[in-house]
Order: sequence, then structure tokens, then C-alpha cells
Amino acid sequence: MNKFLTLALTFACAFTFAQDINTPNQINILPTESKYQFKTIVDIEASDVKSQGRTGTCWSFSATSFIESEIYRNSGELIDISEIYNVRATYSKKAWNYVMRQGKAQFSEGGLAHDVMNSIKTDGLVPESAYSGLLNGEIKHDHSTIVPELKVVLDAYIKDGDKSEHPNWKRDTEQILDEKLGAKPEEFTYQGKVYTPKEFLELTGINPKDYVTITSFKHAPYYDSFVLNIPDNFSNGSFYNVPLEEFNTITKDILNKGYTIEWDGDVSEKTFSSKYGVAVSPKDESNNKKALTEIVPELEITPELRQQEFNNYNTTDDHLMHIIGLVEDQKGNLYYKIKNSWGNGENSERVNNGGYVYMSEAFFKLKSVSIMVHKNALPQDLKEKLAI
Repeated sequence: MNKFLTLALTFACAFTFAQDINTPNQINILPTESKYQFKTIVDIEASDVKSQGRTGTCWSFSATSFIESEIYRNSGELIDISEIYNVRATYSKKAWNYVMRQGKAQFSEGGLAHDVMNSIKTDGLVPESAYSGLLNGEIKHDHSTIVPELKVVLDAYIKDGDKSEHPNWKRDTEQILDEKLGAKPEEFTYQGKVYTPKEFLELTGINPKDYVTITSFKHAPYYDSFVLNIPDNFSNGSFYNVPLEEFNTITKDILNKGYTIEWDGDVSEKTFSSKYGVAVSPKDESNNKKALTEIVPELEITPELRQQEFNNYNTTDDHLMHIIGLVEDQKGNLYYKIKNSWGNGENSERVNNGGYVYMSEAFFKLKSVSIMVHKNALPQDLKEKLAI
């Protein structure tokens, strides 16, 4: 990420394009000037592209899409899972973290995929039909006032020397979340049967303990776990560290096995384009614009270059998306097919290709922060090295 954009683009999760929440029609259309020709290599079942609206909750939209594909892989049933239910639960966890750290922590809409898994452990899952997070006839998500209102309550408690003046910050936090998103359902009806969120989680067969996060950085030992110090890792989640080439190779291997992947990375580069449906890393920056519409030589990504880009803040955890397949261009170059959460592009000049982005291996190796996968998708020898 260009460091001069950091203040303006606090997190790219908030890039939104006012798309409808439900997108039943997939539109796989690149701009007419594009000379790319893509052939599908792997395409794994996933739910329709949605829009996160005016929110910074890409972490939940992408992780929820990932979970939906996992449910389908296990059961053959595609269930529309609520993204905002786990956002709602995570806001409460963030509030506790912010207060306990006396305001010395990031408090924002952003998060990571493991925050959804943490929410599932404690709060279960619910279908979209039981909790949409939309009230009073709203059709688009907008969380622009939630964090500011919560911070007023939390900061008042933190800053007041006499804590007895603000003893009910938890109650006030929950009240704001109830008013903005709706109260969490204690039980609901799904396909004619009444469930609690924990019972519904059992129905889906999802076990949060089965999922691991993998990354690749030189500042930590390989084949060990560590806490990656990035702003949205408020919950201090652990990441397994592997060498860069292995990081890329296992990602392709996982897809070929029929598993999808949760992705976290940097999308603020000029060569990441939802309009053109591609993400590439040209060898020559003078080709940045050209690369959006035709194949150009790309950078050779080394562990040293990747680490440098992370250290100087050119690679940051802007956005999370869902990798669901592989495609190949007319010259045989592989790309990851990634499902975004900025809508499907209908009636939009800024989103094409049905809301999907084809990410080159070079871009993936340089700009990925991490991936989250089912542990059984990993090669056995790697599982043994990581003691999983």
C-alpha cells in the first residue's frame, strides 16, 4: 500500500459501490477493451457475490462466504449464513478489548478471518433469514455511525477517573448494537425447525478448531506459529509461517483438492482493479495501466522483496476476500479466482467480472498477508512440520 494513502484509506474493506445485497445473477464480463482470455482450471462452489455496503466488514463477508463453501463441501447444501451476526458479536469483543487496554488499541470496523471463527466458538451461527443486520426497511449495510457512537461510551468510561460514573458501558454498548443492527436472536426457525445459534452451528458441521491461518514472512521462524503484528489483529491471532514458494504452492494444491481459501492482503495497488477484474504485479511500473487490459511481464517475487514491502507498509492488510478457483490466461499463466464483496457489478462502472477478481501468482506472492484454510487441506508433511 502506498504509505501516502494510508490515512485516506484506513482499510480497503470500506471500498463500497452501493450494490444490492442479494445478487442472484452472476455477470462474468470484463471491459470490452480487455485482451485477456481466461480459461477455467478449478471452480469450486460458492454462494452469490454480495455487497458489504458502507462498512469495513470484508473480514466477515469473506470468511462467511468461505464457511458457506465449507458447509457445501461437507453436506452438499448451500446455506446463506448471516455475515452481520458475527460482526455484531465481534463488536462486543472489540469493545471489551478496547476498554481493558485502556484505549490503547485499535477500535474500528476492521477485523480478520479468525475473528469470525472466534465468534462462532462463543456465539454460534445463524442463517441470513434469522439475522440480516438490516432494520426498518434498510436494504444496504451502513456502519458509519456505529464505531463513533460506541467510542463515546467506551472513552467516557476509560477517561473518567471515577469509574462508578460510567458503570454500565457494557449495557450501553449492547444497546447501541441492538439499535443499529438488531438484538442477537436466542432462537429462530429454519426450515420449519427451531434452533439456537449453537444448535444451528452443529447442524452446519463447522468446527472452528479445524481452521488455521498460514502466512510467509522472514522476520519469524519458518514452520512455527507467531502473532502477526498488524493493526486489525486485535485478538492476537496466531499465524503459521512457511517459506514463500511453499505458501504459493500449497494454495494451488488446496484448490486442486476442492477446498476454498480465505485470503487477506493488500488491494490498494493501482494494478488491483475490480473494474478490470484483475490483480497483477508488472515488472515495469510504466506498464501498470496496460497490465489491466493485457498480459505484461511481471515481477519475480522473492522473500526479500515481500518482506521489504511489508516492512515499509507498502503491503498492509487492507481487505479480505474468498479464493474459489484457478483460471489460466491465453499464455498459460495461472491466476487465483477471488470472490470479492463489493457487489456483482450490476449497474456499476467500477465493478466487472461478476464481482470476481483474477489475481496473478506474482500479485499473490507479493501482496498476500495470509490465508485461512481447513487443516485437512494441508499436505501431510506440512501438517507434521507445523504439529497440526
